Amino acid sequence: MIYHRAAGLADREAELPMREDALFRLSSVSKPITSVAALALIAQGRLGLDDVVSHWLPYFTPTLADGQPAPITVRQLLSHTAGLGYAFLESDQGGPYLAEGVSDGLDHNDLTLEENLQRLSKAPLLYTPGSDWGYSIATDVLGGVIAAVTGTTLEAAIDELIAQPLGLRELSFGTTAAERLVPAYMNDDPQPRRMRELEVAPVFEGTAGIRLAPSRALDTKAYPSGGSGMVGTAGEFLTLLETLRRGGAPLLPKTLVDEMGTSQTGSLELANWPGRGFGLGFTVLKDPEAAQTVESVGTWRLGGAYGHSWFVDPAEQLTVVAFTNTAFEGMFGQFTVDLCNAVYGQ
Repeated sequence: MIYHRAAGLADREAELPMREDALFRLSSVSKPITSVAALALIAQGRLGLDDVVSHWLPYFTPTLADGQPAPITVRQLLSHTAGLGYAFLESDQGGPYLAEGVSDGLDHNDLTLEENLQRLSKAPLLYTPGSDWGYSIATDVLGGVIAAVTGTTLEAAIDELIAQPLGLRELSFGTTAAERLVPAYMNDDPQPRRMRELEVAPVFEGTAGIRLAPSRALDTKAYPSGGSGMVGTAGEFLTLLETLRRGGAPLLPKTLVDEMGTSQTGSLELANWPGRGFGLGFTVLKDPEAAQTVESVGTWRLGGAYGHSWFVDPAEQLTVVAFTNTAFEGMFGQFTVDLCNAVYGQ
């Protein structure tokens, strides 16, 4: 490791400094973790990339808007080409996901994972699977598949497939260590403010917005959202990314890591991610100029709504993880641009 540091305040009001062992609500940082768990099952021959999802989840059979069936594969879940969306990305509060009561995995409710996926199955697919791309709740469905394949809970599966082999002790879908879980903030003017419980915050203009419940991370009985529900530390997530960058052992063979880091989306345009394609769990840089970045072609990147960004540049043998507790600045604000430029000496 070249550099690590905890900087600034974890709790602005109490003036408590950030700690290196601080626990964060991972939000979409959960996605690559769940994706690696699925790929570990594929490496073991227990799951196939092109398995039809309904084989593992018989109740999950969403159809196109005209009622026509449209099978979804595990590969399409991993690459977000499954025809699914997110309630927070719907254009208004009357969209089909919100109408069905589908949770994005960031609010606080009494649903089970299966109940949420059953609601999702009632909403029409946004497009024929494989024909387009859309950032989505697909990784939650993938979590359901993992649970079905292993015959246990998603949390237990991730513990067995990832945490134990790497010696990770903090990765979970909820924590009782409230004193180490950093408070959540929203970026505001002139300074960040505490996030309100069940605050609705649009990520992009013209969308319904994410319903955020910081308390969810302290509820160990909340359903395990594979796409947004995990809790963990920056250091342990860095360990996972470095494991992948170095070839994947002991979790995955290098061939699967290479597939994970290969764009699965061809010439499809990724909304809000110009110059990037999507691999099996994260974006993959195709055109640095279009993306307006100094990263190398092939760089992996994603973030998390609660204020996180990370990237892996295999060509430069470089892995960077930056967890903050300020939404959404820490995910895609100027901070992330400045950090990237500083790392590359720009």
